Amino acid sequence: MDAYLAIVSKRDERSFDSRPVPEEAVQRILEAGRLAGSAHNRQPWRFLVVDDRDVRSQLAVCAFSPGLVVLAPLLIVVAAVTEGTRFAGFDAGRAAQNMLLAGWAEGLASCPAGLADPARAAALLGLGDGDPPLVALCFGYPRRPRDPSRRAVADWVRRARRRPLADVVRRLGRATGSG
Repeated sequence: MDAYLAIVSKRDERSFDSRPVPEEAVQRILEAGRLAGSAHNRQPWRFLVVDDRDVRSQLAVCAFSPGLVVLAPLLIVVAAVTEGTRFAGFDAGRAAQNMLLAGWAEGLASCPAGLADPARAAALLGLGDGDPPLVALCFGYPRRPRDPSRRAVADWVRRARRRPLADVVRRLGRATGSG
């Protein structure tokens, strides 16, 4: 899939069918996260693939979307070592977005699930104070098949419920090229 088409057509979904995610797809999703850029190449992230149903049930109590955490065929918690860098959250977000887009390219729907009680989630996952969990990424096959190429990129952009570009961009000056 074209990268720009993947970006403009990706939508969060909170319901999946019950098919398991193949291990090859899991590995590509994790690699996409691992290969994200980071400040000073510190790579502060940790990815926890949570397969254990009991852990998921306990983790659901810590999440804003408990059902999503329990029922997603693939659950990856993104944590970040926060000591020594002020960009850890931003870098972990870059890794998470890479994983969400890689999942979309694999034909998977996904949705991030925020953690309402990160301290409790950290304890449950065996993470220390300097390695907090930031978000749970939920993946699975969509209940209805999705075909991003069914629309032109311009149609996806037009259908997005986002603020207009003019409302979010401000130019402070333009460099002029000389011939």
